[in-house]
Amino acid sequence: MFQHLVEAINFEEFVEWKPENGRYELHKGVIVEIQPTGEHELVRAFLIRELNFEIRRFNLAYSIPAQALIKSVDKKSGYIPDVLVLNIPNLINEPLWKKSSTVTQAASIPLVVEVVSTNWRDDYFLKLGEYEEIGISEYWIVDYAALGGKRFIGNPKQPTISVYRLVEGEYQVTQFCGNDQIQSPTLTELNLTAEQVFKAASGEQ
Repeated sequence: MFQHLVEAINFEEFVEWKPENGRYELHKGVIVEIQPTGEHELVRAFLIRELNFEIRRFNLAYSIPAQALIKSVDKKSGYIPDVLVLNIPNLINEPLWKKSSTVTQAASIPLVVEVVSTNWRDDYFLKLGEYEEIGISEYWIVDYAALGGKRFIGNPKQPTISVYRLVEGEYQVTQFCGNDQIQSPTLTELNLTAEQVFKAASGEQ
């Protein structure tokens, strides 16, 4: 990941500039190009597959788009989460959805997942605060390589999935490691362990 421009711009300017190819985000007015590692992409693909299975299994009105944006409350940031679960019926209320595949309302976003890369501070600090402010009810941080700070995943550090659930406007976290079964408030019947997710990084299914 690297910063593409240093001159601050607003979200509208970013959307107008953003090319169709490549993954770009806006972080507090600065355009950032995202180039994930191969392991990161294997974990992301595995999660999309598993969550889509749950969506189909229970015939939920959800969808996981490829590159939809989440616009921050202060209009200075726009993120493309690694996994974004959309609540399709609410998209009719999203003014930017048809034109720029952008969502702004918590009702449109039952679940968002970020897979940690070397820029772990973005996931644990920046995006955590932004997603909480929007009011997104569930946020996962999937730290398959134990890159995050010790204050977040303990000492000694170990691969950890942190599931943040919104309670009275603030995130409360539950963490899962090893053979712990992930507990999702959104997908309550999910049958998936943390270790299964971590193994996906090496191509194990």
